[in-house]
Amino acid sequence: MYLAACIEWLFASEHPDIADRIRAAKAAGLDAVEFHLWRDKPLQAIREALDETGVRLASFCVDPRRSLVDPAQHEEFLQALRDSVEAAKLVGAPALIAAAGFERPDETREVQRDQMIDVLRKAATIVEAAGLTLLIEPLNTKVDHPGMFLNRTPEGLDIIEAVGSPNVRLLYDMYHSTVMGEDPEEVLQGRLHLVAHIQVADAPGRNEPGTGEVDWSRYAQVLRDLGWQGGIGLEYRPTGPTLKTLERARTALGL
Repeated sequence: MYLAACIEWLFASEHPDIADRIRAAKAAGLDAVEFHLWRDKPLQAIREALDETGVRLASFCVDPRRSLVDPAQHEEFLQALRDSVEAAKLVGAPALIAAAGFERPDETREVQRDQMIDVLRKAATIVEAAGLTLLIEPLNTKVDHPGMFLNRTPEGLDIIEAVGSPNVRLLYDMYHSTVMGEDPEEVLQGRLHLVAHIQVADAPGRNEPGTGEVDWSRYAQVLRDLGWQGGIGLEYRPTGPTLKTLERARTALGL
């Protein structure tokens, strides 16, 4: 397992320039970073900082965000994905992240699920051709994202299975999953092969691991027992100087 700093939040108070956050991550002993949207970012400067430091860019989000459960937005989503693929090639990111969008009260859940699967199959052909991975992220609806369609890990994994592409996988965010009352061992058992990235933050609060109520020693052991060897994205809001919060997070995770 390796750690990837979400430089949308980590090092932000210390370094207004996002390229300098990459350098700070390297100085802190981190080999990977990620961020949210890309259209507001200086991609060339990011590319140069990545090349200079040898830090990898783990992922960023499809931009602009569009609904996967509303056919009226599907063409806009696919175009956003095409544009984001080109941005990913520029900076060397292997994965792009998308959420489902808000639930539509005018349509049944089953129909929306089918519409999501349909557009993801089209999206799969785009990322397959580019050699990239599209990560679908369930988001909690209890605290941060009320009204979001996809808020449960098991349903997200079911959708990934139905799409049937090795280039469309789940982003398992342990914070969102915990807020929704899920247990990682239960929801990931036998299905970890459908997950391509994991993110963490403590709950409640969405701050660094070690500040909330999550038993991180158990969570980390679950991942080890299941055989996880990929990235752990540190997508938390630091409660203080980033380096101090990193120390706390590493201690909590045992990494």
